[in-house]
Amino acid sequence: MQLRKFIAVIVTGVLAAACSSNAPDDAPAIVPGMVHIHGLGLNPPDEALYVATHYGLYTVDDGQAPQRVSDLAQDFMGFTVTGTDEFLASGHPDPADRQQPPHLGLIKSSDAGQSWESVSLHGSADFHALEYRHGRVYGHDSQSGTVMVSLDEQSWQRRAEIAAFDLAVSPEDADEILATTQYGLLRSTDGATTFGAISGAPPLVFVSWPERGPLLGADLEGRLYTSTDNGQIWRPQHALNSEPQALLAAGDGRVYIATDTAIYSSTDDGATVSVLTVVE
Repeated sequence: MQLRKFIAVIVTGVLAAACSSNAPDDAPAIVPGMVHIHGLGLNPPDEALYVATHYGLYTVDDGQAPQRVSDLAQDFMGFTVTGTDEFLASGHPDPADRQQPPHLGLIKSSDAGQSWESVSLHGSADFHALEYRHGRVYGHDSQSGTVMVSLDEQSWQRRAEIAAFDLAVSPEDADEILATTQYGLLRSTDGATTFGAISGAPPLVFVSWPERGPLLGADLEGRLYTSTDNGQIWRPQHALNSEPQALLAAGDGRVYIATDTAIYSSTDDGATVSVLTVVE
């Protein structure tokens, strides 16, 4: 019951933030900094960390101030890196852009976030969780409450209707998907057509599945967990004691986790962490 209450608060906050981006007349003249972080990703050429936020996209280097990628201040809700300088995202338009609908659907960048183009579901879908793996796009649409899958980024199949907060796809099996929900951690083995509960799993809010290394999860208090058996058994790691906003397990021990005050990094699968940058 406690988990449901906390996640309800988080979801309410996310929706409130999303709705605020639909009111360009009230938009501030000065865009806030790197706040309300919704996603993290590493760009393959230089392993630069990209941070998707309520007010645009940023890059972060160790010990340096975050750098805004472009002047575009759109609200990135879902975000994932698909290849060299290739990003997919979803969310809401820059408040200054009154030509766009409230929901951007699936959008794509081929220049590391400098510019974006509409790909599909323009004006209808709002993916708050977005994953790319096995040549497929997996997303949870907050508007319909369904997990959706696309093989070509254009046409979509609606799968299970669940209140998912985050998704993670197995690097070995395109049909095995984990979803964090208010009812606990769920697993699908049929491409998100159906989901079943994972008994005994911790109350995770975020989950990330790297190509190499263990599964990573984070609960509402920022406690990190690892699993080496596809999410059946979880082992506690470092506790941030701060509510997480995004999680990325990059493999080979590397982990990034964002809170409302800092982005942390780890080189030992979350056993220890250090501050990468402060969020202001």
